[in-house]
Amino acid sequence: MRRKVRHLLLAVMADLLLLVVLIYMIVSGCFKTAVETGMIAVKKSEMASDKPDITLQEGIGYEEKVVALTFDDGPHAIYTKELLDGLKARGVEATFFLMGSSVEGNEDLIRQMEEDGHLIGNHGYRHIQMTTAGIPAVRESVEKTGRMIKGITGIEPEYLRPPYGDWNEELAETMELTPVFWSVDSLDWKYQNTSQITNRVLKKVGNGDIILMHDIFPTSVEAALEIVDTLLAQGYTFVTADELIID
Repeated sequence: MRRKVRHLLLAVMADLLLLVVLIYMIVSGCFKTAVETGMIAVKKSEMASDKPDITLQEGIGYEEKVVALTFDDGPHAIYTKELLDGLKARGVEATFFLMGSSVEGNEDLIRQMEEDGHLIGNHGYRHIQMTTAGIPAVRESVEKTGRMIKGITGIEPEYLRPPYGDWNEELAETMELTPVFWSVDSLDWKYQNTSQITNRVLKKVGNGDIILMHDIFPTSVEAALEIVDTLLAQGYTFVTADELIID
């Protein structure tokens, strides 16, 4: 009798031991999976942070190569006109951040921008350092430019390109416009050489990028159209900057 009880106890202990092992394996497997999932999430987050100012909106897939051309400091009576005509011939839309001091006398160019489907943004009245100019001066500069643009197009800009990309939390809390920065700087103002500008941009550009250029130099216009031709041939679609950011 005692022998049967002992055998029964040994069998129960063996079953309990097996159950413990199985539970351990299951728990270990789940834990490992969770760890692996966490690692993947971290890697995706790190990849996304490479371009912190740009997040593709829902509806534009990463399979589709998209890029935005943006131009500051214009309009220029001669070079902006050449650029607008070149973009229209190619069926390409871009974004123009206008400087208020350049608006007068170029009203027809601004109307053409609107008619051709380009996005018109605000660049302030003059090239001021917004973080040091003081909120009242910044508001005056931006609001004056906004009124000028609205007087021509009937639409007040919603987007602002801070000169030099100069921005801080105080401005973000005060200004009602959405700031737009960039991920590829052409340095066209520095080079003023068509080949150098073109090569720099094409070397750096990728899907989802916002390219910074200026439409006040002839070399910038020539480079921009060369860049457009090359990227179109590579299967890129050009969109306005608002399509690449989430407010």
